[in-house]
Amino acid sequence: MRDIVMNATSRRLRRRSTLVMSLLAAVLLSLIPWSSTAVAHGSVVDPASRNYGCWLRWGSDFQNPAMADEDPMCWQAWQDNPNAMWNWNGLYRNGSAGDFQSVVPDGELCSGGQTESGRYNSLDAVGAWKTTDVDSDFTVQLYDQASHGADYFLVYVTRQGFDPTTQPLTWDDLELVTRTGAYAPSQNYSIDVSTSGRSGHHVVYTIWQASHQDQTYFLCSDVNFR
Repeated sequence: MRDIVMNATSRRLRRRSTLVMSLLAAVLLSLIPWSSTAVAHGSVVDPASRNYGCWLRWGSDFQNPAMADEDPMCWQAWQDNPNAMWNWNGLYRNGSAGDFQSVVPDGELCSGGQTESGRYNSLDAVGAWKTTDVDSDFTVQLYDQASHGADYFLVYVTRQGFDPTTQPLTWDDLELVTRTGAYAPSQNYSIDVSTSGRSGHHVVYTIWQASHQDQTYFLCSDVNFR
């Protein structure tokens, strides 16, 4: 009889433990902002935009204190607002009507001028962001999970002499190097870029005007011209 009681008690404890663990897992999953992928948009994935790069390098280890020394610009971004990294594909504005310099102020280009929400403010931080090595001629690869298509892409590169590690990015610092035509809805777009006379750390600034509505993406990628 004692064994029967103990076995029954053990089964109840296991069921209770399983229930607790299931509830805990459900709570933890609800805290992870995967909901963004259900209404996902996109970003430049090569050369990686600032928030995509931070998510790519640290998304599975974003609480690792080693990031503070190894990747300090991403560290400050994760500390400022983790959702900006998880939602690397959601940096856009609606209703710009093509008047980008009016809606995105100097010093706020990498956040798309979204300082009112505060989500992407960390992307405007001045400092030594990780760079992707490129040649004078390179290709911008953009991932569009929702297959919005594009009315056009504008690709700018900072002028020679601009220092992203010490200067905030302004419109006057940018030189337009590529303007494309329309792209049919797809998930992957390639934009060929040709430059000359640049070396060292620069910012590639990509504006993606989506086709499904007046929705514009403003994307900063840090590169090193070899």
